[in-house]
Amino acid sequence: MAACGLDFGTSNTTLGLVKAGLPTLLPLEGRHRTIPSAIFFPPGREPAIGRAAIEAYVEGVPGRLMRALKSVLGSPLIEETTPVGRERIRFRDVIARYLTAVKARAEAEANVSFDTVVHGRPVHFVDGDPEGDRKAEETLREIAQSIGFRHVRFQYEPIAAALDYEQRVTGEEIALIADIGGGTSDFSIVRLSPERHRRDDRVEDILANDGVRIGGTDFDRGLSLGAVMPLLGLGSPMKRGDLAVPNAYFHDLATWSSINRLYNPKTLREIDEVIRDGARPDLVTRLRSVVEAERGHSLAMQVEGAKIAASETGHGSVDLGFVERELEVGIDRDRLVGHTEDLSRRVAARIGRCLEQAGLPAERIDALFLTGGSTGLPHVRAALTASLPRAKVVEGDTFGSVGLGLTIEAGRLPG
Repeated sequence: MAACGLDFGTSNTTLGLVKAGLPTLLPLEGRHRTIPSAIFFPPGREPAIGRAAIEAYVEGVPGRLMRALKSVLGSPLIEETTPVGRERIRFRDVIARYLTAVKARAEAEANVSFDTVVHGRPVHFVDGDPEGDRKAEETLREIAQSIGFRHVRFQYEPIAAALDYEQRVTGEEIALIADIGGGTSDFSIVRLSPERHRRDDRVEDILANDGVRIGGTDFDRGLSLGAVMPLLGLGSPMKRGDLAVPNAYFHDLATWSSINRLYNPKTLREIDEVIRDGARPDLVTRLRSVVEAERGHSLAMQVEGAKIAASETGHGSVDLGFVERELEVGIDRDRLVGHTEDLSRRVAARIGRCLEQAGLPAERIDALFLTGGSTGLPHVRAALTASLPRAKVVEGDTFGSVGLGLTIEAGRLPG
């Protein structure tokens, strides 16, 4: 029996254990230490997870793809059921199936059985709802126990990232940890040093924790609603000039956890009525094509890819040729910022709250440690660094720092 650190993220998942005294993330899909938090249910067969799940969907294999699984924690969806083939499965059981497969792969790779887990969690699963937050953690605990973890501990994800960063510090410093992931943005202010790293009890070193339920998937949604969905009819008028096309379809189509809601005959009939009564039936017909072909996830992947490309090179695009020949949306960096700048400001505002909680001025922060995929967005990074102009900026393992920190903590557990 052994203990592991499990970072079940909105976008990706890692699982690690301490080997030869070092925290090590295990390969979970080929040589990859990270695996996308995705599951695909083909009819009559065992589900696929990770990259294999996404590839099956993209290749047109019949079945049901689900991504951003973690985002249903803290929402009413967690106790609801969703159709998978001829049966209905609770969302919490979907998460359990995914994590069961991850755990089994890790155990086979390490040749051990894991009965203890240090589970990462955001500072807030739900904004401004302590009871909802408690329920979300309890649900994740119950899921972990149901798949074979007898002992379950939780750690805030930015605190875990701090433990990873602390391995490289050479003297005492106060660091602000910014973990900007797929579903949440989480911050901690922590006092670090090589000597403190050896301590088991770090309560006195944690000066502040805060977070907000904004992450990479929210930037995807903002970009999709602003740049792509108008081409499918969002904001277009009905024949009655004082009404616009209902926007719920577009919000569901732009939100990973809601896309599958649209795939049913009732929604298609409703969209047909909108086409009949809309002033731009040509646009809404494009929406119908996406929903009828169940290509919402393909569209979401295109938007995510365009966001990343615009961030890295200054220009990306969303190819809608599968909807209408030669239909394409160009996404440059200015357009990305224009549709998501408010999100970046709201994320960075949490730094001020952390400083207030810690009772520190910005000048007292020695290092800003960045981890999580959304720190790659230039305007997010600029908003964060502007809040702490004197702090050195330290790059973490974008997708591995949290998992490594959780593994460090798991390795310190007795027994």
